[in-house]
Amino acid sequence: QVQLVESGGGLVQAGGSLRLSCVASGRTFSGNVKGWFRQTPGKEREFVAAISWGGTTTYYADDVKGRFTISRDNAKNTVYLQMNSLRPEDTAVYYCAARISTVVDTVPRKYDYWGQGTQVTVSS
Repeated sequence: QVQLVESGGGLVQAGGSLRLSCVASGRTFSGNVKGWFRQTPGKEREFVAAISWGGTTTYYADDVKGRFTISRDNAKNTVYLQMNSLRPEDTAVYYCAARISTVVDTVPRKYDYWGQGTQVTVSS
């Protein structure tokens, strides 16, 4: 089993920044893909960003491109999401996920393990 624990969420004003972290523990797999997703009440979980094992391949949702940056430190079993120029519509619970594959994907059901989520609230 793999455990994922997110941190770094909180309340921030529009235009501000937050950095989310996700630490993996338990049975960690090399070559895995990590992703960030978000969800608001009444809506499906949506893709935000994903990164390959080596960090050379990254995908972003269109509405976060240029504002969010995903990165990872495999020595620390940690993936990060730097969020800049935050908007009220970025308000959501943000989830970290791991996919036991070398292929980066944007579909939530392709991911094998999930964290509990961290709340991000952006005030206008």
